Amino acid sequence: MAANFTNIFGQGRRRLTLFYSAIMAVFLVLLIFVVHKTMEWSITSEQARELMDTASNVAEGQIYLNQHPDISLDDATYKSTNDRLFFYVFDQHGRLLNFARASFRLEPFVLDLVSKWDGQEGEVSVFGRKGEGGQIMTRVMMTAKTIRDEDGSLQTVYVGKDVTAMYNGMQKSTYAMGVLGVVALIFATVFGHILSGRAMVPLKEAYEKQRQFAADASHELRTPLAVVMASADLLENDPSITSPFLKQVIEDVRDEVKKMTKLVSDLLLVARSDNKALKLKPTKFDAAELLGQTARVMQPLAEKKHITIATAADDGKDGDMTKHEIQADEQKIKQLMLILVDNAVKYTPEGGRVTVGFEKAPQGRVRFYVQDTGIGIAEEDQQRIFDRFYRVDKARSREMGGNGLGLSIAQEIVNLHQGTITVKSRPGEGTRFIVELRVKCKG
Repeated sequence: MAANFTNIFGQGRRRLTLFYSAIMAVFLVLLIFVVHKTMEWSITSEQARELMDTASNVAEGQIYLNQHPDISLDDATYKSTNDRLFFYVFDQHGRLLNFARASFRLEPFVLDLVSKWDGQEGEVSVFGRKGEGGQIMTRVMMTAKTIRDEDGSLQTVYVGKDVTAMYNGMQKSTYAMGVLGVVALIFATVFGHILSGRAMVPLKEAYEKQRQFAADASHELRTPLAVVMASADLLENDPSITSPFLKQVIEDVRDEVKKMTKLVSDLLLVARSDNKALKLKPTKFDAAELLGQTARVMQPLAEKKHITIATAADDGKDGDMTKHEIQADEQKIKQLMLILVDNAVKYTPEGGRVTVGFEKAPQGRVRFYVQDTGIGIAEEDQQRIFDRFYRVDKARSREMGGNGLGLSIAQEIVNLHQGTITVKSRPGEGTRFIVELRVKCKG
């Protein structure tokens, strides 16, 4: 069933805003991710190149020292340094040959990495040291290069750099981009909502004109249709008309006017519903008695198709229904029941059966059903049968005089009473409509 105007455009506006906000959110996340990875790649690649160059220089210097053992190293080489760049040279037996020390805070971590080193020649890796809270507090980028002494023994040069500040800065910039992205998303959502509202204005005006036209036309058509029906009744009762052909024409006119009158009444009800002009007039009545009365009213139509309309007791077996007193709009509930029973009779083949009755419901609510042994409804159609003008089998519906508004109006009535209507059906096995209403409904 189509919702009223405010719901239709309100939901459409919200969905449109959420859809574009979701797209923008995904775009921003991807953008931040790509920018972060690009920064990481560009910075780390430059740092890696610097380490490789330093490793080559240190290796060349160590080779020179190996070739000239008489050269004494400057004492300053062995002192601690605050420079972020450091190196250590070890022989194959693990003896330290040369170094430019890392800071005292960092050196134990670096020496531990050296003792466990298993990297490939020329590979640059980044290692992190976690603090007490489990967060990475220090990051070190290192590489290694192997050289041979004159006697053929292997020596390894380990070169590293403290890149903690670089990664911290990159992380902060990523957080900053995230915050800016969220702010941009909020502004985009707000402006998108405003713009979508403006885009809906022409649609709203067009819909209002269409709704008003339907209401006015339906109202204006009721009088001429009543005149035509009265004229047809007079002609039908005119004894001077004896021709069987003319009598059949008059009968056909009366049938078509009846269909047109029902359609006009349904359109007027729909238009009033859209305009929130439908009001409830709650009274106390027995819903079981009303449902039984509805079944009796539809009995002549059912007998033409040799269809049985039966009432079921609360245990599901044929019998009298238990009294179910409710406070609701009796006329609208009667219309609801007529729509459901009429539909059941229409779509049940000859010799079929229609059953009406009540089910056990939660405290403070009443639940009744209309079940048939008709053609059934496919699962894909069950979600749309309450839409206005939707007909599962258009040719069959037109043949039976359906206009696609009956179930739409039924749901409007149920919604006005703050109830629910559901359908259970399988093709070829029949359909069961279940309506649940409050025992007490306020107008």
